[in-house]
Amino acid sequence: MADRYRILTLNNIAQVGLKRLPADRYDAGPKSEDPDAILVRSHDMHALDIPARVRAIGRAGAGTNNIPVKKMSARGVPVFNAPGANANAVKELVIAGMLIAARNLLAATRFVDELAGDDETINTTVEAGKKNFAGVELPDQTLGVIGLGKIGSLVADAAIKLGMNVLGFDPHITVDAAWSLPSQVRKGNSVEEVLKSADFVTLHVPYVAATKNLINAERLALMAGNGILLNFSRDGIVDNSAVLAALAAKKLKYYVCDFPAQALIGKPGIIALPHLGASTREAEDNCAIMVVDELRDYLEHGNIRNAVNFPDVVMTRESQFRVGIANANVPNMLGQISTAMADAGLNIHNMLNKSSGDMAYTLVDVDSAVPAEVIDKIGSIKGVLAVRYLPLH
Repeated sequence: MADRYRILTLNNIAQVGLKRLPADRYDAGPKSEDPDAILVRSHDMHALDIPARVRAIGRAGAGTNNIPVKKMSARGVPVFNAPGANANAVKELVIAGMLIAARNLLAATRFVDELAGDDETINTTVEAGKKNFAGVELPDQTLGVIGLGKIGSLVADAAIKLGMNVLGFDPHITVDAAWSLPSQVRKGNSVEEVLKSADFVTLHVPYVAATKNLINAERLALMAGNGILLNFSRDGIVDNSAVLAALAAKKLKYYVCDFPAQALIGKPGIIALPHLGASTREAEDNCAIMVVDELRDYLEHGNIRNAVNFPDVVMTRESQFRVGIANANVPNMLGQISTAMADAGLNIHNMLNKSSGDMAYTLVDVDSAVPAEVIDKIGSIKGVLAVRYLPLH
């Protein structure tokens, strides 16, 4: 284990998180050279020359589109994130977006901003014009929630407490998410069913190949009319040109999103916010704390928790001597690792191996110090991407 770890911060990371790195063992800042790890928020790392020494990347947020995850996987470098840490902040913004749209608040405030004259004239104009901004109340409206992870579940729960009917759809819902979902949520069987049935639709899915333009012209055509679509996930999930066409055809009344785009700005029915989803002090603090703890646990003990490109592998430490091995998910890897250690006369005290897709990760606790040549031998095994020796000092 390194005497001191160097952490490069590519954005301002909340101090409450950075303070969890012991000052006697960590140097963290924007000028850290040849770092052991990188902490990032929104900085685009795709064009960055990431030093070979980097052993981990931590994203103080949920999305990792700004990080070259595939390239890091090939180097055996886990990319950590902070799922759920900003969930309450996003939930509150979704509810705010629903209310802004339901009560026509954006158009109403613009109307007020253009008022002129004395108070009597203003009051007369207000009384004559306010009928143009009459809205609807949320109770008994149907909210469709597409994606029932942490954020989607919180939105569903909040909507139910506001008196709404909730229809949810998520083909990949986890057991934990299912347990946390309010029992009043009705199960939808498809995106199409949700769009046909809901007055409001909110999206809470990751941006991957399968969700690109998930909401397109064909699906928007299924809406009953004058619906409200909310997107606080990622911009690529919705086809902007299809949204504009749906607004013109009165299939949509409003599109509320967190992702301004040239095609949307200033268009009727568009309520675009400047990417405020996680922009609260509490969310930034929560994300920083979570990802710093994950990064530190990996650097010091090799444990992996909440990495987007590796399985969770957390093993209670039972020995002073530990080896962490990132490898391709191929046959006989454990056998070769065990053989390399046995040939050197090392006794394996405990071992944990897990795989996810093409990637696998192994932690090995041994009863005595591991010579450098054994680490080199394991590193030379075909399919091994990275080896780290993690003795306690």
